[in-house]
Amino acid sequence: MIEFAYSENFSMSDDTSTRRKFLSRAAAASLAIGSIDRLPNQLAANEQQAAQDIFRRGKAEHCIVLWLGGGAGQIDTFDPKRKGDPKEKKPGSYYEAIDTIVPDVQLCEHLPGCAKVMDRINLIRTVHHDAINEHTAATNRMHTGRLTSGTIVYPSIGSIVAHQKGPAGQGVPAYVVIGYPNLTRGPGFLGAKHSYIYLTDTKAGPAGLTRPPDISAARQQRREQLSTTLRNAYVQRHASDRQIADYVGTALEADRLAGPEFSGVFQLDREPADLREAYDSEFGQRCLLARRLIERGVRFIEVAHNLNFVNGTGWDVHLGGIRNQHVLIRQLDRALSTLIQDLEEKKLLEKTLIVVATEFGRPAEFDNGGGRAHHANAFSVVLAGGGLKGGKVIGQTDELAMKILNTPVSVPDLHATIHAALGINPAEELYAGDRPVPITDNGQPADELFA
Repeated sequence: MIEFAYSENFSMSDDTSTRRKFLSRAAAASLAIGSIDRLPNQLAANEQQAAQDIFRRGKAEHCIVLWLGGGAGQIDTFDPKRKGDPKEKKPGSYYEAIDTIVPDVQLCEHLPGCAKVMDRINLIRTVHHDAINEHTAATNRMHTGRLTSGTIVYPSIGSIVAHQKGPAGQGVPAYVVIGYPNLTRGPGFLGAKHSYIYLTDTKAGPAGLTRPPDISAARQQRREQLSTTLRNAYVQRHASDRQIADYVGTALEADRLAGPEFSGVFQLDREPADLREAYDSEFGQRCLLARRLIERGVRFIEVAHNLNFVNGTGWDVHLGGIRNQHVLIRQLDRALSTLIQDLEEKKLLEKTLIVVATEFGRPAEFDNGGGRAHHANAFSVVLAGGGLKGGKVIGQTDELAMKILNTPVSVPDLHATIHAALGINPAEELYAGDRPVPITDNGQPADELFA
């Protein structure tokens, strides 16, 4: 409480000095009251500044996310338990477990390559979220770190990294998706400038960046000149429209990417044959391309493992789809273990954070067809490289990988860990118009992973 000192004999007819003292005291009191009104905002600002000052800044410069769309079961991959029996409806793992080079850490029997490089890998076995067990909602949750909102479209983690860091080289995009486009990978309120380019063919590169064979260079040049004239005139008529400016910026970036310097990155046949063979499948070739994109300066790459034709369902192993799940796991094993060693040999592993993620896991119980349903209460995410410590296991689940026993890791915590590894403060605020939005929803990085 502010107390005002006064004199019962005070009169406004006193001399000038007294009047000046009164005005001075009144002004001081007014300032004090204003300071109290601003105190909550000052405390919040101080708290945010403290968070910016103390967050664990990592060493990574790039990020490759291997996305196992469909819901990869933790109990059949990175958190194996006792073996079950689908015919007898006995809950448990579908496969046997094997030891790794890290004591007391086991993986599925179809991950022998990862077992040999487990000292470069970290397992987070207690990721969980509260989105409904439905693919679209869960995929959005994992990519944006937030539940879907009716008032704001949140950006994906890839777009946030592109916004915060930009490309690490000239003439390359900041963000590439090797797979099909999807709104959940998009920039949200950050705008088109921070979106991705995508490709589905590792040989041809992004659609629209290569001149069709029936269009001559001269004709292409005339087209570009006409396009530039029309575009500039339209921009001048709508100078205050941010969406148009973002779209034009994206188009200009696409023009730059159409040059020979960037298009050369897709020539995988320049790589040694034995290395391409080590990467194995089409998914592995995508991972090889991701390494080449990293070398050119792309900041964030998502590689989708969505080859549904392998077992008819991809990682969404309901009913009989689980019977050939081992094919997917083996492809992941070959690609991931080779990528880790390839990056290491090229002195890029410390600079590149590898994330293996999915929208949710699978329960230990089997359905009527011998497959598995969805399970978001506990599942696994892999982090490797990026200057993090290796061979760590965060969190423990129960005997069937269904419940978290200790060290739960929320999706905001996972995002905070990824951002911190890339030197991005997870508490920093972005702006959706005038509305401040923290990069993560109060996520806390996993400090035990930072050297």
